[in-house]
Amino acid sequence: MAAEVCPVCGDPLAARAGRTGRGSVYCSAACRQKAYRERHQPEVLTVQGLIDEIGRRAGRLTPQPPAALYTGVTELATAIAQLKRVARTARDTAAEPGGSVTPVPVTEHGTARDTAAEPGASVTPAPVTELDETDFAALTEQYRREIQVHCYRMTGSYDEAEDLVQETFLRAWRARDGFQGRASARTWLYRIATNACLDLLRRTARRPQRYEPVPGMHHGDGEPPTRITWLQPYPDDELPVAERELPESAGESRETLELVLLAAIQHLPARQRAALVLRDALGLTAAETAEALETSVASVNSALQRARPTLREHLPGDRADWRATEPTRQQQAVLDRYMAAVERLDLDTMTALLTEDVVLTMPPNPFWFTGRDALVDFVRVSLDPASPAFLGHWRSLPTRANGQLAVGNYVRRPGTSVFRAQVLDVLRFEQGGERIAEITSFEPHLFPAFGLPLKL
Repeated sequence: MAAEVCPVCGDPLAARAGRTGRGSVYCSAACRQKAYRERHQPEVLTVQGLIDEIGRRAGRLTPQPPAALYTGVTELATAIAQLKRVARTARDTAAEPGGSVTPVPVTEHGTARDTAAEPGASVTPAPVTELDETDFAALTEQYRREIQVHCYRMTGSYDEAEDLVQETFLRAWRARDGFQGRASARTWLYRIATNACLDLLRRTARRPQRYEPVPGMHHGDGEPPTRITWLQPYPDDELPVAERELPESAGESRETLELVLLAAIQHLPARQRAALVLRDALGLTAAETAEALETSVASVNSALQRARPTLREHLPGDRADWRATEPTRQQQAVLDRYMAAVERLDLDTMTALLTEDVVLTMPPNPFWFTGRDALVDFVRVSLDPASPAFLGHWRSLPTRANGQLAVGNYVRRPGTSVFRAQVLDVLRFEQGGERIAEITSFEPHLFPAFGLPLKL
């Protein structure tokens, strides 16, 4: 007979009729995530192990066949990049530089309070205090991707998330004497990362604004959208395995990484944002969240009660809630037609693939358009070879960002022979997926993060 209690927390399970899969085993998404973490703890990473792995991969390389050579070199480059990150962290912790993303901490860290227990954790805590710089760097590297995603959820910026990861590891090294082993290294790092993010948010005190009209530009008749100059996309390929592959956590991961939700989160005050991310994205309990934020459970619940309605107020009108879904085959077909139309300079087909109230924004730039007519008028002259403003011929490469379909666009300007990175578009589709409802365009310096070349 199936168990009637949750195997993680021991609470009684709700009525099981009609429930299947993980939903019939655990009482909540938080317990599903905890069970996953216990089953899939990262393998112990050592510097010597990395060096040995690089040697093995290099020794297996052969010139032929070309496809196998390319795959082997790519895997070797990934391992070398990981070793380079470990070496950089070891170097920085050994030097203990005074510079910092948030040079004057607003929050406290490095005390015994950084060791909140993680109920249900079954992994023996790493003896952080006994590690030298190199071993410490190898330990933290195991959690780099998930800590970076956490910092991204908090800030909405890919570039800042990268900086905050390194800041987190430096803080952790300086505070290692405060780690007493009551929590896992993961929990300890998440707490320090949250504090680093809160420091940054409080010091910048930035708030979303509304776009303003640009003189001489027709923006459309819709209401100016929200302008979030620091918003950036996150490459799906850099997500931890749990975020991008596991069905049991995919729903929570997508709904807290989708670009439209990340934009909505930016409207929340720092403490509300942290409570929402820790509870609804990481699946921590109210008690664990309160411990991480050094506050009470009542304060956490109050922050969530204010945060969740505010979040929904800033979601698109066609969204009943903030649950995201995987891109569908129909959406992929629309994207394929859209890319082909761009390459053919086929404005009519492009227009047909857009909703009438489509929105285009270009953070951090001030350009924006609401409505298909305004958007098409804007791009028309740049796609017409007879126009003096003709930008050139285009090529596109598909990618994924924030669990959504995206495309890297390249342009070959008249008189040149090379297609150069121009803009990265992240797409949101209308319900049903037949047309594109929103395009958020980003600058080309982000292409390498998505594995896209800067020129073709």
